Amino acid sequence: MSAAVAPAPAHGRRRRLGRAAPYLLLAPGILWLLIFFVVPSIQMFLTSVSSGSVVDGFKLTFTTRAYETALSRFPRQFGNSLAYGGIATALTFLIGFPMAYTIAFRGGRFKNLLLFLVIAPFFTSFLIRTISWKILLNESGPIIGPLKDLHIVGPDFGLLYTPLAVVAGITYNFLPFMVLPLYVALEKIDPRLIEAANDLYASRWGAFRRVTFPLALPGVFAGSILTFIPALGDWVNAELLGNTQTKMIGNVIQDRFISQGDYPVAAALSFLLMAGILVAVSVYGRFLGTERLTG
Repeated sequence: MSAAVAPAPAHGRRRRLGRAAPYLLLAPGILWLLIFFVVPSIQMFLTSVSSGSVVDGFKLTFTTRAYETALSRFPRQFGNSLAYGGIATALTFLIGFPMAYTIAFRGGRFKNLLLFLVIAPFFTSFLIRTISWKILLNESGPIIGPLKDLHIVGPDFGLLYTPLAVVAGITYNFLPFMVLPLYVALEKIDPRLIEAANDLYASRWGAFRRVTFPLALPGVFAGSILTFIPALGDWVNAELLGNTQTKMIGNVIQDRFISQGDYPVAAALSFLLMAGILVAVSVYGRFLGTERLTG
């Protein structure tokens, strides 16, 4: 008596469907990136090499005049963006790592509450949060006002409209982007690894330096990228908390696009900023060892 065998064509179809399943699951995300990232990036590049005006229209001429203007006229704004974004990223790490470490290893039954407090500012508009810093740092605000009343600082002392105010605003607004990836990385660390290091006569600092921090590097990498990239292109904090000398490249792009209608220069600045971010992320990933982090 012959044994029943499944039809070969049906088996082949199942195998082909199994091989195609990952690509089918990736299709919506890939389509989203193509429509809302790749196509706009191509359009932005084409606009950057075009000539014309908003009134007369823009014509693709493959001129590099917009890039020459972008590179020659705005070095201070590029420098401000790099400096403020870098300092804010470093500050979010210095503030966020102890926070994430405490929540992951000492939070106990209060972990969810502490995480909620970290993300609670997201329930308020980014613009309102920045305006609140403007109120806090005002000369008659709750920080500077009492210091002046007690004659601790002079009557002309002020923090608002300074680089310090801009960096403080950026640090505050993007701190959760650093804390959450750090917490995820630290929370995944097996405590037995740290105990093993202590059993091998490692001090607390030695166990942190050789075990905890290396295992937390994926969170450091993710948090730094998630903080530095939006901080580099931010313009709200520099607009509300800074002055004409603290403008960032995002302010120039916003002004060129909306106020002046200079689309080629604005597009060139945007494309240069994006290219610079890609290079910086690649170098940073190579420095930390991307393959080791994602392995």
